Amino acid sequence: MGKVKSYVRIVAVAAAVLLLATQSAWCAGFAIVEQSVRGLGTSYAGAGAIAQDPSTIFYNPAGLTHLDGDQVEAGLHWISPQAEFNDKGSTHITGMNLNIRGKDGEKGGEDAFVPNLYYSHSFSDAFKAGIGVNAPYGLMTEYDRNWTGRYHGVKSSLKTININPTIAYRFSDTVSAGFGVSIQYAEAELTNSVDFGTIFASSLGTTPQGDDGYAKVEGDDWDYGLNLGVLFEPAETTRIGLSFRSQISHELEGDAKFYYPNELVAAAAASPGLRLVNCDVTADLTLPAFLELSAYHELNDQWALLASITWTNWKQMEEIRIEFDSGAADSVVTMEWEDTFRYALGAIYTPMPELALRAGVCFDESPVPSAKRRSVRVPDGDRIWASFGVGYTFTPMFEVNLGYAHLFIDDPEVDKDITEAENMLRGALYGEYDASVDIVSLNVVARF
Repeated sequence: MGKVKSYVRIVAVAAAVLLLATQSAWCAGFAIVEQSVRGLGTSYAGAGAIAQDPSTIFYNPAGLTHLDGDQVEAGLHWISPQAEFNDKGSTHITGMNLNIRGKDGEKGGEDAFVPNLYYSHSFSDAFKAGIGVNAPYGLMTEYDRNWTGRYHGVKSSLKTININPTIAYRFSDTVSAGFGVSIQYAEAELTNSVDFGTIFASSLGTTPQGDDGYAKVEGDDWDYGLNLGVLFEPAETTRIGLSFRSQISHELEGDAKFYYPNELVAAAAASPGLRLVNCDVTADLTLPAFLELSAYHELNDQWALLASITWTNWKQMEEIRIEFDSGAADSVVTMEWEDTFRYALGAIYTPMPELALRAGVCFDESPVPSAKRRSVRVPDGDRIWASFGVGYTFTPMFEVNLGYAHLFIDDPEVDKDITEAENMLRGALYGEYDASVDIVSLNVVARF
């Protein structure tokens, strides 16, 4: 019973912290790969094979078989994205240039703290269990309400909490397997300006871009998934991990709120032909599956090499569609994302038993297929990671790790043309982001 109470306390504390945390995703799409501080130091190369702390619950649950006793790992990741939009001649449906009434050079990225917490327990030398509480997906971009692309998006927020109880078993000296269940909460908020000035220009005499309103949509949901993995050890110095995390399909339910420039516009917006009024909404959100192959090999007592290839099933992200119970037309943003691969290489140097130095590089593909399908809500592009880290074991019971990574991102371009129906009232948006990311992570690992 004491162990059960400990599990409950860990989950409750971690969930409360995650709810308070602002999340920002700067892995491909809106995935948050920052689930381990050790892993950050090697750009997450070999994350599913190294199996040296409880964060293996996320990357490969079979790795729990390498942990002894009871271990607790608490990590905190500071993610600082820079994403400045530079307009390149965006035009309104009326032919007016949006720069006349919009702010250029707007920065959409928001700094964020992302925590995670893991606990592992040994029932025997072969049978292990654990639980992880983390945020595998998240997003936070927010622009000024008067920026150039305000009709395409102002604030975009996605927060997830993933509670992941896990078990693992060592079948032999060379083969281990693990299995976990993900109990996941997702909460989203999307806002944008509404150009009521154009919508009612002919009927009410409003001014295009001069009588803006505002729309906010919020929704949340609980759903479930699973993760599993195997760990092969062909030699004492070599581990190969294969792990899978399933997609989780959320049906977000919430409400939409509209804010109008005046009462005349409010009345017109509620007309039977539009029904742009406060109401309930639903939206489907499928968070993708991923499959990872990882390797860890010790060259000698001081040097180890790591590698990973990760496939993510972003192809199912075809669109963002919000359905309004009021009968208003669906709000649609076409995505047409593609599946991606992530390639990472890393090394660990251990000059003395208590000190570990880490370094890694990674190429992380973006799922966005073209500038036409790049949303200002997720200004994503291919990126190269360069990272390093250090870990120090003060006593057999206490360890601290620190990691840093810089992400070099191909300047993401946006090409939203008004010839597409979904952009008719949002305007044509042409521009380029100057983007990069810095990540600093710190954790502590306690063993009992």
